[in-house]
Amino acid sequence: MADQTFCVAEPRLFRVILPVTDIEAAASFYAHLLGMPRSRVSGGRHYFDCRGTILACYDSLADGDPEQVGPNPENVYFSVDNLGAVHERAREAGCRDLTGIEVRPWGERSFYASDPFDNPICFVDAQTLFTGHRGAIG
Repeated sequence: MADQTFCVAEPRLFRVILPVTDIEAAASFYAHLLGMPRSRVSGGRHYFDCRGTILACYDSLADGDPEQVGPNPENVYFSVDNLGAVHERAREAGCRDLTGIEVRPWGERSFYASDPFDNPICFVDAQTLFTGHRGAIG
């Protein structure tokens, strides 16, 4: 059999689902926290365009599914330009388990929290992103 080489384009992450139990409360919470408009796409979904990746707040029951979906088990990470302002909005919005802004051992400045639906979230200063290679930001 001849050696075959396939060219595959690099994938692009386009949507992240955040399960919620009250779509209207979630839409209001994330609109305030992210400081951006939302787009209702169905009875149980609101989308936020986060620079090309859709953050989808998803209420399975409101969308007609038979069972409620629980929260994500791991953090969803957001890169932001003004970490201090986002931390203040997180406090105002009522984030649970809100930590202070800290510099992590790998160099990122960030804070952690949980949304009202127990999804863990993290906000990272865009100037300090660690992507796996020391000395390489971004």
